[in-house]
Amino acid sequence: MAATPIAVVTGASSGIGAATARTLAAEGFRVVLTARRKDRIEALAAELTDAGHQATAYALDVTDRAAVDEFATAFRSLAVLVNNAGGALGADPVATGDPADWRQMYETNVIGTLNVTQALLPALTASGDGTIVILSSTAALSSYEGGGGYVAAKHGEHVLAETLRLEIVGTPVRVIEVAPGMVRTEEFATMRFRGDTEKAAKVYAGVDAPLTAEDVADTIGWAVTRPSHVNIDLLVVRPRAQASNTKVHRTL
Repeated sequence: MAATPIAVVTGASSGIGAATARTLAAEGFRVVLTARRKDRIEALAAELTDAGHQATAYALDVTDRAAVDEFATAFRSLAVLVNNAGGALGADPVATGDPADWRQMYETNVIGTLNVTQALLPALTASGDGTIVILSSTAALSSYEGGGGYVAAKHGEHVLAETLRLEIVGTPVRVIEVAPGMVRTEEFATMRFRGDTEKAAKVYAGVDAPLTAEDVADTIGWAVTRPSHVNIDLLVVRPRAQASNTKVHRTL
């Protein structure tokens, strides 16, 4: 009897990461949930287990390379890695942006993705049919005012995905990039504006049905369950009300 395929999801404590864990569990994967907030991922693992799925929680900071390397020793074979951990800080112009914010965004979005991907690539290859998902953003593809640091970090993630795909072609590992546009989750904008819920609400003001975390998770679930020879290089997903990063239909 074949072993249940394992999927690792980083940043699984909330939002897209948590929704993706639920989606992949429903698809029959044994999901390993990682995030810094141990209580959140343990609660989600319990929820999934109670629902009849297989799930394990592992507290992990993706920017801590030693911790990531230790985590990776648990896997001889791995089917799916979803690099979701990341986030945005601030919306200041380049001229006045805080270099500490830029550094933190780069460390989490780019170096964190690099750390986990490097550490788990041997197990993904050993599976004979591995899939790496890099969750970037439409910010990875075009700029917008006030987004310089986040845009730079997500462009870095996009290039990481493109380059890795070139370098490992011919191995049994796919590299999929999913780039969501406007997604309304419980934390993304609030964290960006450091808890200012009023500013966070303005991001979505007047927008008819922004994407949800479940919408993006559904997209990820579809991409990773395509036949092995099918690679979804880049999938851009936006709400119907958004035509670009700077063109959004609002009814106010």
